[in-house]
Amino acid sequence: MTQCVVLNADYTYLNTVSIKKALCLLAKEKVEVLKHSGQIFRTGLGLVMKIPSIIRLVKLIRTLYKARVPFSKKNVMVRDGFKCAYCGIKDVRLTIDHIVPKAKGGKSTFENCVASCKPCNSRKGHKSCREARMFPKVRSHQPTVMEFLQLKMKAQGINKIIEELFAK
Repeated sequence: MTQCVVLNADYTYLNTVSIKKALCLLAKEKVEVLKHSGQIFRTGLGLVMKIPSIIRLVKLIRTLYKARVPFSKKNVMVRDGFKCAYCGIKDVRLTIDHIVPKAKGGKSTFENCVASCKPCNSRKGHKSCREARMFPKVRSHQPTVMEFLQLKMKAQGINKIIEELFAK
């Protein structure tokens, strides 16, 4: 695992960070280690440290989102499960497709945007879904904060790690 799971002081999921960032937070005593990975980090000065896989912040911080998830390309990808909304293909480079094209007054919002592979996005072009005879298989909606965090955790495979931690 090249990433480390960061939990808030109340054990809620916050994010994942690189091992380097996790070790820096640990050195500054801003986090405590809940679970170590099986790997060891050795410095040139002879210092040996176990690499953490799950860390918890010492102080509680306010969650990232107040009322709603901000619109961004990455957040649309997370919402749609990193799959094309039209053909369902996964593990390809995705783009954002506007259901109502920008050329026809469509806005960049969660309700009007879906993840799309390049061939599907090119095929649809500046046409409406009806004109292109292409309809998204996913519902485009504004995700709630909790729904978004659950989707993000599932996409990164963090659910299993946290379940293992609390199963003991």
